[in-house]
Amino acid sequence: MNDRFLRACRREPVDRTPIWLMRQAGRYLPEYRTLREKYDMLTMCRTPELAVEVTLQPLRRFDLDAAILFSDIMIPLAAMGVDFNIVESVGPVVANPVRDQRGADALRVIEPERAVPFVIEAVRLLRRELRVPLIGFAGAPFTLASYIVEGKPSRELLLTKKLLHCDPPAWHALMDKLAQTIAAYLLAQIRAGAQAVQLFDSWVGVLSPRDYREFVLPHSKKIFAALAPTGVPRIHFGTGTATLLELLKEAGGPATGSGPAVIGVDWRVPLDHAWERLGDVALQGNLDPAVMLTSPDSVEQHAHEILAQAHGRRGHIFNLGHGVLPNTPLENVERLIEVVHSHGK
Repeated sequence: MNDRFLRACRREPVDRTPIWLMRQAGRYLPEYRTLREKYDMLTMCRTPELAVEVTLQPLRRFDLDAAILFSDIMIPLAAMGVDFNIVESVGPVVANPVRDQRGADALRVIEPERAVPFVIEAVRLLRRELRVPLIGFAGAPFTLASYIVEGKPSRELLLTKKLLHCDPPAWHALMDKLAQTIAAYLLAQIRAGAQAVQLFDSWVGVLSPRDYREFVLPHSKKIFAALAPTGVPRIHFGTGTATLLELLKEAGGPATGSGPAVIGVDWRVPLDHAWERLGDVALQGNLDPAVMLTSPDSVEQHAHEILAQAHGRRGHIFNLGHGVLPNTPLENVERLIEVVHSHGK
């Protein structure tokens, strides 16, 4: 097995910088679009054979160093009692938003093997197929709470902020249910064979450090503490987190127990600056996904700049600062991987 991704997570020596891409399985691939003409998103996520096929699609095209399970962060919420659908060009739309203590109390903490057996089966099937490590994942409590409270995607998250400030007990009750569920969900993926896990906190960048510490940190910390005894690499990722990096480390770093921790960095913070602030941790990132829409030469230039910031330091996993965009040219992905793998040779 190609294990350079896992070794980089542990800040061990590697023969070349490992690379994988968030949303590396998705709409930029013609074979994925062909499947989407036949199946809706939730059907693909809930059918193990389809989830396996989509996970493998980018691995057949590109020399990537890890696979990430094809699924959606909303998947465990249905079993909790959240009625939602994924609407094309909109995102998750929730029919029964939670905005008070009663709504939070009505949610259930799931047993993943019973509630989402299709995810667990997909992980098991993938481990038989893959020659690179498999990354499991989940949405972080804050990002999931934002969908549950807002009822649909929102950039300002005004209803979410209103709930956490005006009714802290209801907010913490909701976050506690989510933290318990996500911890169990990720542990179930690890038991099924996931060799690393990533917690996606895509919307947490809307919060100030003060609000993160009071309303998010205790719940994210519980998840990482539950994962730590497994010893698998755990990646803590968010966007717009330039003011929160130290708190992300506090939530998912070595203080929570044994096992390597990786901090995902988006394009707003140079890697070398992030290392100056965080010290000896592994970092994942951090090319702006918009660069991937340009030209192979531009992609190469930006990739070299990021690799220069890493300066051969142990613990760098090359990735984008967020997911691959739908119109990304395949040749740009190919060039990026070639540049990263050839760097320093």
